[in-house]
Amino acid sequence: MLSLTILSCTSDDDSNTEDLTGQTGNLVLKFDNGVGDQDFIFGTTYNKSNGESYSLTTLKYLISNVRFTDENGNEFMFPHDDNVFIIDEATANNAGEIWLTLNNVDAANYTSVTFGIGIDQERYALGAEGQGDFLTEAADAGMMWSWATGFRFTRFDGTYSSATITDEALNIHMGSVGTSLDNYREVTLSLPNNARVRQTTTPEVHIKADIAKVFDSDTTSINFADGYSQVHTNTETTTVIANNMSTIFTVHHVHNE
Repeated sequence: MLSLTILSCTSDDDSNTEDLTGQTGNLVLKFDNGVGDQDFIFGTTYNKSNGESYSLTTLKYLISNVRFTDENGNEFMFPHDDNVFIIDEATANNAGEIWLTLNNVDAANYTSVTFGIGIDQERYALGAEGQGDFLTEAADAGMMWSWATGFRFTRFDGTYSSATITDEALNIHMGSVGTSLDNYREVTLSLPNNARVRQTTTPEVHIKADIAKVFDSDTTSINFADGYSQVHTNTETTTVIANNMSTIFTVHHVHNE
């Protein structure tokens, strides 16, 4: 028993003093959209707290500036030019997950992940040419109004119904409007256990996104009938949606392979 105790302690000490200098590995972010405790399914009708209901045919949003903080407080930022992604429910796998595989991440024991929802003003200020290939990708995905107006950070299309209205058009297209209205938001999520990036270990971080909170967050619930069925460039409605979007994400678990 004494030998086992010594071996166990030695193993722990080795992991804490492991030299990871120069090592890199991969890390996978799994985005899993749901509604409350239900899986999200296109065409399914979901109820809101005020008696309205909705059904979506499009569910997309942008994330960018993905970075990780390790147990010593050091931060790794994924390279800027490749650090913007479209999370599109239509591309989800059979488990309903959209996987982002990040390559050449510094080896470390990461305790949190941070990312932005949308495009920050610094990236936008680089101009159309400064967006690289992502400008074409976003345009092809319908995630832009025009370059001058800017990106759609979210795109939720479908219909809504209430006690008096049935299957009215629903289009939530929140984004910043050039530099005049900044709806970019960032979220930091603590990991329930460390994501251990190594040359031979690829952690998978399972991020749940509760779409219900876009419309019914812990602080602000919206009524589609009060102008929130068509959200585009209005300073009030887009800002509420941006704030609600920053509340939808949680880390369900981290799996180290």
